[in-house]
Amino acid sequence: MKIIPAIDIIDGKCVRLTQGDYTQIKVYSDNPIEVAKRFEAEGITNLHLVDLDGAKASRIINYKTLDKIASQTSLKIDFGGGLKSSEDLKIAFDSGANQITGGTIAIKNPELFLTWLQIYGSEKIILGADVKNGNIATNGWKKESDTELFDFLEVYIKGGIEYVICTDISKDGLLQGSAVDLYEKIKNKFPNIKLIASGGVVNIKELEKLKELNVYGAIIGKALYEGKISMKDLSHFSLENHAE
Repeated sequence: MKIIPAIDIIDGKCVRLTQGDYTQIKVYSDNPIEVAKRFEAEGITNLHLVDLDGAKASRIINYKTLDKIASQTSLKIDFGGGLKSSEDLKIAFDSGANQITGGTIAIKNPELFLTWLQIYGSEKIILGADVKNGNIATNGWKKESDTELFDFLEVYIKGGIEYVICTDISKDGLLQGSAVDLYEKIKNKFPNIKLIASGGVVNIKELEKLKELNVYGAIIGKALYEGKISMKDLSHFSLENHAE
């Protein structure tokens, strides 16, 4: 299971929101590039980079930060937040993203999202499934759609999606545990997808639970920044996994 730290960007700064609420912002660093370099120095290989300004504005905004992290580290970056046009997608890939994550676009313009999937392939396009009360949330989690999670997943898995990042918004940023039951249901119904769990991971035991479910990866945010999980803990966890 891959350990994937998250860097969320607002105004070029590394921040965390609580449950996607833009009024509950905590700034952890004015220099996300240095944060990314620290992750890499500790042996991290993957990064989840979210343009929260972009998610709110429905267009890519913090691509310069993406470019700097991509050019100054060897991290494999998945980038999301506000990608609504093919031009935005091109900017993201040209700025160094290895993969992009699309959520709102997959609800509002499924034809375009499936076109991206056909053009770039399933290794490059990740489906973002942000869940609120069992339905998909859009626009930086500010809006709840009428689309049920499992129906949403089924459509795109049939369309060729391989990677899915699933976030239970009710768990995100609260440090009270992740949606293990939800991820188990997803893996039971769709055993072949590369499911990346996001939101609520609070300690190494939580990661062990997710690993038992055979999820592809776990995104860690606030627990890392608040010191609930240390990089030393993560390196031990990763070493143990590699040893198996």
